[in-house]
Amino acid sequence: MTDYSEEQRNEREALESIYPDSFTVLSENPTSFTITVTSEAGENDETVQATLKFTYGEKYPDETPLYEIFSQENLEDNDVTDILSLLAQQAEENLGMVMIFTLVSAVQEKLNEIVDQIKTRQEEEKKQKEREAEEAEKLCFHGTPVTIENFLSWKAKFDAELLEIKRKKMKEEEQSGKNKLSGKQLFETDHNLDTSDIQFLEEAGNSVEVDESLFQEMDDLELDDEEDDPDYNPVDLDSE
Repeated sequence: MTDYSEEQRNEREALESIYPDSFTVLSENPTSFTITVTSEAGENDETVQATLKFTYGEKYPDETPLYEIFSQENLEDNDVTDILSLLAQQAEENLGMVMIFTLVSAVQEKLNEIVDQIKTRQEEEKKQKEREAEEAEKLCFHGTPVTIENFLSWKAKFDAELLEIKRKKMKEEEQSGKNKLSGKQLFETDHNLDTSDIQFLEEAGNSVEVDESLFQEMDDLELDDEEDDPDYNPVDLDSE
């Protein structure tokens, strides 16, 4: 007759020694405990982690233990589903033998695979961003290929904008012309202009300086005497 209690006790002692920092007893009857499994660090030190909870049944290992993911870090929902499926498969294959170490080892390998998948996904995302940057750079240098359709569309838009600018300019010029007053209107609207020159002279002290050097004595001027002109004929003047 199989002594299930002894087999369970021996396995538990072995697990405590294999996982001293991650093995935690939750209850004695039934025997329940957790083992925390952490993946190897990825390229950027990223890790994934799962804390597995196991509970022995009365006839374990001739029956599968109860298991669940007690907690996890950085795992997607599909990763959790895959791990539970893996535990079910391993438990079925190892039925009749103590299996906790085998189950934990299988999960450890799965977590390492997940980290590798994260690394691959990050590399693909990096390459995708590089490709997108290259495409954007090409567009900056080459621009959009010109076709008849997009040229006509651009020209119609350009002509409309140009026409709008001309309309605004004409409107501003028209408005400016309406607001501009003639000289007569300025005098009619501002009576101070009538006396502005007088006021200027008064402020200057009614003194106007004349530069006499600008003038010459009449005697110094060389004026031609019409009578000294040999061609001078008074009759011609009378006839005119």
